Amino acid sequence: MLRLGRHDFADDRLLVMAIVNRTRDSFYDKGATYAEDAALDRVRQVVEQGAEIVDIGGVKAGPGEVVDLDEELRRTVGFVARVREEFPGLVISVDTWRHEVGHAVCEAGADLLNDAWGGHDPQLMEAAAQHHAAYVCTHTNGATPRQAPHRATYADVVRAAIDDTVALANRALAVGVARESLLIDPAHDFEKTTWHSLEVTRRLDEMVATGWPVLVSLSNKDFVGEALDLPAGERLVGTLAATSIAAWHGARVFRVHNVVETRQTLDMVASIRGDRPPANATRALA
Repeated sequence: MLRLGRHDFADDRLLVMAIVNRTRDSFYDKGATYAEDAALDRVRQVVEQGAEIVDIGGVKAGPGEVVDLDEELRRTVGFVARVREEFPGLVISVDTWRHEVGHAVCEAGADLLNDAWGGHDPQLMEAAAQHHAAYVCTHTNGATPRQAPHRATYADVVRAAIDDTVALANRALAVGVARESLLIDPAHDFEKTTWHSLEVTRRLDEMVATGWPVLVSLSNKDFVGEALDLPAGERLVGTLAATSIAAWHGARVFRVHNVVETRQTLDMVASIRGDRPPANATRALA
């Protein structure tokens, strides 16, 4: 069982986490959901499309506009409260590395802290524990938040991702985060070349074999764009191909921009794998 705050999910559920950026400089949506009302409309849309989780972020992952603590709080806390009020059954995640934000959004109703920078602020996992929230352990190879990757090297990138995320999970467990509320994320593109992200995808079953549920954030990433030589707005097919591989290997949570297409991809993989019956299976039976 996977427990995300107040919500429980069976081990065979493949969950869609829809991205909602409260930023002006997102690489993909270019600030389309920066305004609070636009962001709430996005939440309504993805819930209608079948997303089980929304991941709200107040700071762009990479270099860009400076967003201090007060501004991140302004972008996230009140918005989380609005989403919680309108959608009591939705899992609310917040993408942050600051413990002050973690405490505030959990008090406002967040269920999951998506620590995008791999324990940079060790008090963030303590915030998750204090509020009985779930927590994502991300592999960033010790990179500073919002630092662009530069000539990242590994003897074995998958081994490094496993060692670092499992160590983070054990630290989180030690400070009181529930075992069933911890996920690990190899963090495609974060402090990785395209070759590294492709290898992580190809060998994702090794991360799954650790026993910790795996979250992947593949959507429209640069490794997809570089593999196919396509800009951010044309990477959906490549993203879905990578999603299929990750799902087949056992990933559990998929952080995405395109909910409908991802849901269909995951349902098809689950049906091929035998975990989900076809929605309509009348062919050649009449």
